[in-house]
Amino acid sequence: MLFTHFGVSGPIILTASSLINRCDLKSVKLSLDLKPALTDEQLNNRILRDFDIYKNKNISNCLKQLLPNAIIPVILDKCGIPQNKKINSITRNERLSLLTTIKNFDMIISSLRSFDEAIVTAGGVDVKEINPKTMESKLVKGLYFCGEVLDLDALTGGFNLQIAFSTGFAAGNSI
Repeated sequence: MLFTHFGVSGPIILTASSLINRCDLKSVKLSLDLKPALTDEQLNNRILRDFDIYKNKNISNCLKQLLPNAIIPVILDKCGIPQNKKINSITRNERLSLLTTIKNFDMIISSLRSFDEAIVTAGGVDVKEINPKTMESKLVKGLYFCGEVLDLDALTGGFNLQIAFSTGFAAGNSI
């Protein structure tokens, strides 16, 4: 997963978008564990250790060993902790809020990218109306379909390319 200038992207997001593209986005929430290799207890111990090392520094500086720089202000804002707050004045509740936010970073999905930016599209000609051996339309003799014009989409990993190649091969051989 990648954080981008417009939101999030990457293979896992492309997979998720194929599953939610027909959903009401108001009912969809993306929840990330920004430190999945650490249990809550391990993360708490790591934060306590860093707090001890950087006790006279601002919290934003302390978190640079734990999180990417660009996400630190976002995390602190979600926790309600000022970026310039000194570590030695962080309360237990603020530390626990920090831990919870890192382990459960929630994002509301406001939209998917536009059709013009699509990597894979969904929708198209219903495959029930096509002979799967020849890719010829069952409704219009001599009309063949393949690839992205079909109502087929798959998870990332080359499956959509395989659909395009296979249906194109079948259609081309049949013509």
